[in-house]
Parts: sequence; structure tokens; C-alpha cells
Amino acid sequence: MDKAGTFEYEIRKDFRNNPIVREVDERRLRDLWTSLGIGVALVTVLLFSAWQHFELLRHGYKLEQMQRDRAAENDINRHLRLEMETLGAPQRIEKLAIERLGMVSPGDAEAVVLERVAPTEAPARSVIASR
Repeated sequence: MDKAGTFEYEIRKDFRNNPIVREVDERRLRDLWTSLGIGVALVTVLLFSAWQHFELLRHGYKLEQMQRDRAAENDINRHLRLEMETLGAPQRIEKLAIERLGMVSPGDAEAVVLERVAPTEAPARSVIASR
């Protein structure tokens, strides 16, 4: 006994730490899988849509680059054709022949004019060799 006249006693409660087993809620599990399936489908559609969008952009950039390359190649082609025409000009060739190669223009007495001879036609009743 205590001095104050009260009894002090200890109440012991026995706590058992047994694992709590919950039953699986089939409806909730089915709803979870349905939601997960819908989410996966939506993400798949979203990713496919984004992939198409970015591929379209990539092809657009490629097309622009190819158009720029084609325009540059056309400029080079035009420049080279102009250079070909300039280098093949008869006046330039004559000037180079006189200056670099020491050629001279022929006089009237030295010039030989070749006439083009038209081939004669075959006789009307000609025999052609056959096999």
C-alpha cells in the first residue's frame, strides 16, 4: 500500500503482433487493372502522336535542307555552264592560239575550203545482201 492509501497496480494487456490479412477486393483490383490499361493505352496513343509529329518536323527540316542544297547546286551548275560558254568562245580560243601557241591566221591563198559532198543515192533497184 501506498502512503495515500491507494493501491497501485499494474494492468498488463497482452498485445499480439499477428499479421493482419486483408481479403483481396476483386472489384477494386479489377478497377485498378482497368485504369492501368486505359492509362497505358492513352500514353501509347500520346507517344505515337508525338512520334508522328516529330517525324513530320524532321522530314520538313530535311526537305528545307535539300531545297537549299538543290538551289546551291543549281547556282554552281549555272556558273559552270557560263564558264564553259566563256571558255569555248571562238574569239577566246583564237586569242589563246595566237598568244600562247604562236599560231597565225591563214591568208586567202593558204586557206583551203573543203566542200561537203552529199552521198549519192542508191539506184532504184539495188540488191541488198541478205542472210
